[in-house]
Amino acid sequence: MRIVTIIGARPQFIKAAPVSRAIRRRNEEILVHTGQHYDENMSEIFFRELDIPIPDYNLAIGSGSHGWQTGHMLIAIEDILLKAKPDAVLVYGDTNSTLAGALAAGKLLIPLVHVEAGLRSFNKAMPEEQNRILTDHVSDMLLCPTQTAVNNLAEEGIRRGVYNTGDVMYDAVLYNKDIARAKSDVLDRLNLRPAGYILATVHRAENTDNKERLSAIIEAFNRCGERIVFPVHPRTLKYISEYGLTLADNIMVIEPVGYLDMLMLESNAAKIVTDSGGVQKEAYFLGIPCITVREQTEWVETVEAGWNIIADSDQKIILNAIMNFNPGSDRPPYFGDGHAAQKIAEILDRVAV
Repeated sequence: MRIVTIIGARPQFIKAAPVSRAIRRRNEEILVHTGQHYDENMSEIFFRELDIPIPDYNLAIGSGSHGWQTGHMLIAIEDILLKAKPDAVLVYGDTNSTLAGALAAGKLLIPLVHVEAGLRSFNKAMPEEQNRILTDHVSDMLLCPTQTAVNNLAEEGIRRGVYNTGDVMYDAVLYNKDIARAKSDVLDRLNLRPAGYILATVHRAENTDNKERLSAIIEAFNRCGERIVFPVHPRTLKYISEYGLTLADNIMVIEPVGYLDMLMLESNAAKIVTDSGGVQKEAYFLGIPCITVREQTEWVETVEAGWNIIADSDQKIILNAIMNFNPGSDRPPYFGDGHAAQKIAEILDRVAV
């Protein structure tokens, strides 16, 4: 088969690494990078560290409003698909790159494969929720990371072409955690000791674009008294400056880091505070308590297992969780056995898309 894979954002690079390895053992893959994430720390370093093939196309779309970004991607992807004439298009997750790839494939009647299908936060105000719902409803093959995702699709009447493969991000963590331990010196560079800090990431629009929410989260960091290591997304840094927010001395602001450094920071943190879906899962895989600064999460399994607490932007809940949230329960294998990429490749071989 000739498969066009469309990626564009940091989480998609991580997911694509194991899947591309598995696909290319059997099939031809044409890799399209939309350029949604485009600078060194958000893009290029991931391709080097994860040994992802150089993209066949780099669209260099860059940032912009949702409509502008998605529209420009759609035009460029459609042109590539008309030239490449693939047997299938593969997209990941819930970004604007995902939706643009899905719409381009759907309009051209090219079979669409959605990796990480079936996720729902049940909050349509989130751009990601809109993207994932729309993508699922035009997909021909829906590859789900959990049984919850399968059930969500069934509730919406989607049962055909649905498979529970497990989570490819679990594959990536298992493959790379020892490599990270051997190659990353981030703890030494930042003078950190294991369990001696809280790792924090905040990047979603629901937090960054809302002064009250971002102010409350930052103030909780300022007041907690713990050392906070804060890799700051460019958009978050922009709004911190625009809102005139002050960061206390206990907050160590660093630039976004590569995947191997991030794995080391995650695996050695006392706790993680985040609004990232991927980081919530990585915390679960690594056995690190997670505090999610959102109103809800699509990764409900992490909450049900007792390793993730939903704090919204409530200062009191965030502070209490930083001080007192200490899960003692087991971590059930909700996300598969670490062989999701292999299963995806086998399904693509076995099932006519």
